[in-house]
Amino acid sequence: MTLPVTPDFAPIAPAALAAAEGRLVLVLTPDGRLGAAARRLDRVAKGAIARALAAKAWEKLKPGEAMDLAFPAGLAAEALQLVKLPARASATEARKAGAAIGRALGEAGAMVLAQGQRRPADIAFGLALRAYDFRRYLTGEAKPKGPVTIMVDDPEAARAAFASCGAVAEGVCFTRDLVNEPANVLTTSEFAARLVEMRTLGLKVEVLEEADLEKLGMRALLGVGQGSESPSKVVVMEWPGGKKGEAPFAFVGKGVCFDTGGISIKPAAGMEEMTMDMGGAGVVAGLMRTLALRKAKANVVGLVGLVENMPDGRAQRPGDIVASMKGDTIEIINTDAEGRLVLADVLWYAQDRFGPKGMIDLATLTGAIVIALGHEHAGVFSNDDTLAAAVLKAAGAESEGAWRMPMGPAYDELIKSRLADMKNTGGRPGGSITAAQFLRRFVKDETPWCHIDIAGVTLQSKDTTLAPKGATGWGVMTLDRLVRDMLEG
Repeated sequence: MTLPVTPDFAPIAPAALAAAEGRLVLVLTPDGRLGAAARRLDRVAKGAIARALAAKAWEKLKPGEAMDLAFPAGLAAEALQLVKLPARASATEARKAGAAIGRALGEAGAMVLAQGQRRPADIAFGLALRAYDFRRYLTGEAKPKGPVTIMVDDPEAARAAFASCGAVAEGVCFTRDLVNEPANVLTTSEFAARLVEMRTLGLKVEVLEEADLEKLGMRALLGVGQGSESPSKVVVMEWPGGKKGEAPFAFVGKGVCFDTGGISIKPAAGMEEMTMDMGGAGVVAGLMRTLALRKAKANVVGLVGLVENMPDGRAQRPGDIVASMKGDTIEIINTDAEGRLVLADVLWYAQDRFGPKGMIDLATLTGAIVIALGHEHAGVFSNDDTLAAAVLKAAGAESEGAWRMPMGPAYDELIKSRLADMKNTGGRPGGSITAAQFLRRFVKDETPWCHIDIAGVTLQSKDTTLAPKGATGWGVMTLDRLVRDMLEG
């Protein structure tokens, strides 16, 4: 898997800019001051650039926004795009500027002049992410987006900087691909196979099959998938980039490849979007891909529980009682509260096998978090203030919305069971919190842990700054930043 577009960097060549036949892009400071190369282009274009910069439309643009001039006189380009970006732009502003270029990119490609810009790699990063377009199942001739050359003052430095963030972009796009795939293609077996392919990147990948999970006592996870023809699996990915023998940090992902709700079946309206219920596993997979591509200097393990939740004669019923790998018993109240059952066993296994220095799980876990936070923020729950603060700091640095939610013993009262150690749902009040309290029971006291509910941010019904409508890949950037800050120093 590669990026939809991999921008290249080149020295500034005014003659090549004037002869560019696709889109010609000028990244300019808000004052509209033109460098030497841009002034030359403006002369060729008979002053069209200067006139555009003097117009009200340019003045109204915010940093990172753009305006277009179609078929500019004197230039070979089919369109001239002017992008506003401060010379001392933030990474977020530079990525937004790149996204404006990527959004308008077509098969003819683009040549970009970013003279004097100090963040060309971030421009390229935003461009690569926004050029993403999942068109695998559209028939007709494929028209990939064309090549992009970014002309900068120091191409080698820009290329070196992009090598690292390009790995992050590839991880994000890998996650998006997984989330966008239909469930008849991305079965549990196909998901596992795609992760096994990452062995070529240096990851150690192991697939635990149903017989292995039965021996381990993962009856909570296996119960979710017992009504499906797709076999349940756990995939373990290890990246040993840190000190030999040092305990790894663990990331755990919910991978429900399709969720009907099981016997507690969901309403038909909107059920087609339940192909995204493996989003947590998708983020963990994308993160592990990124870490391997950039050769992260940290020991990290990623574990994903892959199941399909279907109604069937063998399916789990409301009222069933199952035993987890930990040994705790769980009364099933609602078979649509299945993700926490998957995570419970994988969280315990991660601690039992690896003894991690910390652990984060990600899951499209509850509709309640969407009610609480909408589609702007993921919900963060934690037993450790330091880890929670680090997650929020990383999310803020990457402009991915995250908000810490409360936890506490009072919410445990809502998941008490008359017949078992706990029940798998506490009802509608505080639904995302009681789900987190359920998971907390499968986290050892000595393990710093965060649960991130990404139900509201995994799939968007409209374009966002860095992604088209559909899968966002939320979390790969945040968690990669967390690994850099917390584990790599």
